[in-house]
Amino acid sequence: MSTHAAGPRQPLRLQGRSDIASARRIVVKIGSSSLTHPSGQLDEQRIRAIATTVSGLITGGVQAVIVSSGAIAAALGELGLDERPRDVPLQQAAASIGQVVLAGAWSRAFAEHNLLTGQVLLTEADVIHPETYANVRSALESLLELGTVPVINENDTTATHEIRFGDNDRLAALVAQLLGADLLVLLTDVDALYTAPPRDPGARRIDVVPDIDALEGVSIGDVGSKVGTGGMVTKLSAAHLAASTGTATMLTRADLFASALDGAVVGTFFPAHHGRRRSRLVWLRFATRGAGTLHVDEGAAAALRSRRRSLLAVGVKEVEGAFPAGVPIDIASPGGQVIARGLVNFSSEELRTMQGHDSASLRETLGERYRRPAVHRDHLVLLSRPKSEP
Repeated sequence: MSTHAAGPRQPLRLQGRSDIASARRIVVKIGSSSLTHPSGQLDEQRIRAIATTVSGLITGGVQAVIVSSGAIAAALGELGLDERPRDVPLQQAAASIGQVVLAGAWSRAFAEHNLLTGQVLLTEADVIHPETYANVRSALESLLELGTVPVINENDTTATHEIRFGDNDRLAALVAQLLGADLLVLLTDVDALYTAPPRDPGARRIDVVPDIDALEGVSIGDVGSKVGTGGMVTKLSAAHLAASTGTATMLTRADLFASALDGAVVGTFFPAHHGRRRSRLVWLRFATRGAGTLHVDEGAAAALRSRRRSLLAVGVKEVEGAFPAGVPIDIASPGGQVIARGLVNFSSEELRTMQGHDSASLRETLGERYRRPAVHRDHLVLLSRPKSEP
């Protein structure tokens, strides 16, 4: 019987390595560089090793989700390419071929432990729209209830630079938030976060990061491998997203995966934050980007920042983009800074007719329903304040 209809699962908010053993739902992300040989061929032995560890978790009653990079990398050897294509159509073609190869490798690896896998390919559009966001969660919950292992990847075959997640670290953090996971494990080719590039003299492993803001002054690289798209910056961003929504994060090298789960002092641990529940506002802040932008006047911007007000059409000066009602949109101040994001009550076409008009005149000229705010305060989250503000 389905149990997810009652509402989203709340994570356990793990605080230390000793809590890892109590995790009941885990999301494991593996980067391309950890799944391929230097030649670009898929490393099926590594996939089998990860599957063995995850299967052990499942036997112990843990639900596990795999977020697997490597579709494009898996196709490099098949296509005789030396590195990831830069041309988007070539990336899409390689992903189409590689997704089959990658899904087959995961399926064979888990079949050795009598477990089924289910492939789930996502684009950012799937988590921008509230309806598809809920559908993704329902599908993943059902796969977990059936005892299968969901294997998730970005759908590089249809994604473009304008609509993609950009890296599977962020995708994994969004999946963890979506499912209320207790632990997110980011497996990469670096064993931990360091105070400087690990090869530099004096670089020290950072054991625990209670707050991302405390890393100011730490030298962090931004370049991934030749087969990947991410780097340490994307991993820190993912850890911050996950911790902010209640999911602890472990960052370590793929061959240290089992040891990290056993509580060994390896990798870097990011405790879950307390005090913030997973909600629509958290989703708006982290999981979306605007389908368009409403540029507002200073009065509307000030009201949003300081008085917790809804955005009214009278304060809208320009509507940028084309979008339907009900999707997330960005709200920008007169200086162009995006200060808020919210679910819009009207389409872009309607808003262009409504902008600059007060509620009374809209009711008189367009009808009663046009008195509603462009974005209601209950469906709006502030993203930033002016630099002059404390």
